[in-house]
Amino acid sequence: MSMEQLSVVPWEGVESPLVALDVSIVMPCLNETASLPHCLANAREALAWMETCYGLTGEIVVADNGSHDGSQALAARLGARVIHVPTRGYGAALIGGCDGAFGRYLLIGDADGSYDFIDGVAMIGRLIEGADLCMGSRFQGGIAPGAMPWKNRYIGNPVLTGILNLFFRSGIDDAHCGLRAITKDAFKDLGLSGVGMEFASEMVVKASLKKIRIEQAPARLSVDLRRRPPHLRPWRDGWRHLRYLLMLSPTWVFGVPALFAIGSAIFIFGVAALFALGVLHGLSPFGTSWTIIAGYLFTIGHFSVLMAVATHFYGVRRGYRSLHPWLGGLSNTLTLENALLAGAVMMIASLVAFAAITVGWSSHGFTALPSILPLTLAAVLGAVGVQTALGGFLLAIIADHNARLAPFAIGAEVWPAKRPHE
Repeated sequence: MSMEQLSVVPWEGVESPLVALDVSIVMPCLNETASLPHCLANAREALAWMETCYGLTGEIVVADNGSHDGSQALAARLGARVIHVPTRGYGAALIGGCDGAFGRYLLIGDADGSYDFIDGVAMIGRLIEGADLCMGSRFQGGIAPGAMPWKNRYIGNPVLTGILNLFFRSGIDDAHCGLRAITKDAFKDLGLSGVGMEFASEMVVKASLKKIRIEQAPARLSVDLRRRPPHLRPWRDGWRHLRYLLMLSPTWVFGVPALFAIGSAIFIFGVAALFALGVLHGLSPFGTSWTIIAGYLFTIGHFSVLMAVATHFYGVRRGYRSLHPWLGGLSNTLTLENALLAGAVMMIASLVAFAAITVGWSSHGFTALPSILPLTLAAVLGAVGVQTALGGFLLAIIADHNARLAPFAIGAEVWPAKRPHE
């Protein structure tokens, strides 16, 4: 879901201010009457510090996500601008709130009293100095006793942050801190869409992929002030974060398994072929069963390569991924016609191989074949040919029904594909 699709309704019909604002402190809110007075007072104090330190003006935005305890009226009475975001979810609330904020710098923090918005003053300072995104780090700022469940502190957060850094090289130590600052331009450029808790990971991942400047600053975490159960569900939301990381990383979801599968298959086929040709003597370690397994591995490896390319191109066209130079260099070669031609050649070669095997088999009275290696290789060649042809159509559909499969770059922009007349 994009920001354009997200319904955002001002609570009191507030129009854009006549004087441009510098900072918007944005809080997602769902039934927070117990903590809102503290959070809004704390946010006003943070804005006062920003004015003193940097000469910035600001506002407080409460992105209400359907509260039924009077949070909207309370926030408006205490001086916040309330934006109603009907689409439920932590990410949806923040997307709606940030999209409707007037400031050129956005400071995001929860409305449950667990974060001190004064810690955000230094984050805004980092943005002024040139950073696009400044993440809070609770491990640097300190975690009060009882503020974070042990499974989140010692398992969930380190594991998910470690995976994020492995996949995307973000270089941060707390990917899920709820206190963070981002420029409005960077926020728009990222095109965030995660409506749930995965929004926290999405922001860091897409910022890393787009290579915008990310910094960190300490953020303290206190015991929250809520009188209700937490909205966070550790196992459910942990899985949502993990699956989002996987969906945004075609290299690790498709590329690495493809490399392993194809590499293993080539090794098995190679050793089996050397024994079959008499180059190596003795008993081959890879007999009939292993060659069948190798055929399976090569076929799924080739399929994974197609998926890796397709999802990479999709990310490039959506604007959150840069086109890999190697694939960019092949842009003139990667066409639907070439994919169909390559697929057809492999399928024809497979049929010829099957015919030759059949002739040889018949000349021996249709007795058992001495080796199924040739048959397996012919079958794999045919399957890969079919997948290549069908994969070409898939890539053409993803390219908005264009025969040029790869995106191409013009200056700083990436276009879906060359127009037919170019």
